[in-house]
Amino acid sequence: MQASNLTLFITYDNLETEAVFEYHLSDADNSSLVKGSFTIADGDYQLWGQSLDANTDAYNYAAALLNLTFI
Repeated sequence: MQASNLTLFITYDNLETEAVFEYHLSDADNSSLVKGSFTIADGDYQLWGQSLDANTDAYNYAAALLNLTFI
């Protein structure tokens, strides 16, 4: 299946050890294909956002977790 859009929302962040993200994958017409959630916790949480752009870090983490390839 090919998705055109990956959208992320933070639904919880305790600002110390974990954050929960909701994700949506949609097609070119913005029709939802897959949705779900995942947690960044512990060491991964500490590493998330260490670069200058925490948003890009979150999308890269989600893509790796969901086995997605950006093209």
